[in-house]
Amino acid sequence: MSDVPACGLYKTTRPLADKVPAGRLVYFHNHGDPGPGVYLPESWNLNRASFTAKGFPIPALEWANSLQPLPAEGFYRVREPFHCCKDRCRLFEAELFVQLGYDGAAHPILFVPEWTEQGLAIPETGTVVDADRLAKLAPLKLAQGVLPPEAELA
Repeated sequence: MSDVPACGLYKTTRPLADKVPAGRLVYFHNHGDPGPGVYLPESWNLNRASFTAKGFPIPALEWANSLQPLPAEGFYRVREPFHCCKDRCRLFEAELFVQLGYDGAAHPILFVPEWTEQGLAIPETGTVVDADRLAKLAPLKLAQGVLPPEAELA
């Protein structure tokens, strides 16, 4: 297949046979064996989804083009103030440091990390926000660390 979407996070807008319903968070790989496919989330760690090792091949390029791209999970800053939704439940102020994650239905969730005496604390609960609010975020670049093998055993 040529002209397939880029690898990344997407929301399905159409079901994939009886395997993946519409309205699901998926990771799309545009390559692989036996070819392009989608992978479902199986767990979350620090508000980031981990995806299954076994995916579902897509039936055709047309189906792949029906995927709705999503901004990457990660850390952002609020460029301009906004409320989470039309009900104005929560205000996110300009320059606030936030983490973007998703639930299994691909609803965006903003988490607000806090500086504590022990360092940066990543909360386990966040606020679901309307997808159109994500345009008011600017991605931040963070160095990716790797735990030494002895730390993984702890």
